[in-house]
Amino acid sequence: MRVLSLNERISMLEQDLAATPPRISVYHDLPFAILRYDPEDEWRLRTEMRLLATRLEARVPGRKVALISLADLLWEAIDRSEGLEAVVDLERRFGFLAAQEQVTQYLTDSDWCPLADLVAERLAALNPEKDMAFLLRAGAMAPSIYGMSRLLDEMQGRTRVTTILCYPGTLEGTTGLRFMGMADREPMGNYRVKIYG
Repeated sequence: MRVLSLNERISMLEQDLAATPPRISVYHDLPFAILRYDPEDEWRLRTEMRLLATRLEARVPGRKVALISLADLLWEAIDRSEGLEAVVDLERRFGFLAAQEQVTQYLTDSDWCPLADLVAERLAALNPEKDMAFLLRAGAMAPSIYGMSRLLDEMQGRTRVTTILCYPGTLEGTTGLRFMGMADREPMGNYRVKIYG
């Protein structure tokens, strides 16, 4: 099976997003799709998604396409929790894995600043009838800070805004995704959303 180029995947995604209603999801309570790209295409992907947002906004008067950086939300969660200095101190004393585990707690524990809450806050500002969102810079969650399958699970029922998760990784088979192409990772295939792979 031939792997589609990034431009081909974006073209297919654009056609589906331009449809009324968008053809990206079969679940009304999980209006997400995944656009997979090779991790080394990060800069190109960001440019292409900005261009796609401009084209989609031009098609519908008043449409807004929000570009949401998961990296920015990661730093916001750290700031709103204990701050960067606490994470740096933890890493100095106990190593990288302890610091990574603490940041994972910030992003998952309701006592801190869950990533799904931050994403839901951003999406709440959009009109689900015409606006869309692109979640960018998921690579900031590497190597094991926060899983993208977890984000999709936690977002179910929390928004009706059409949302595209830009996923840096490799495609294994037809639905298996290996985050950042890391050889030590098992490919995940339970995303329950359309994958432009």
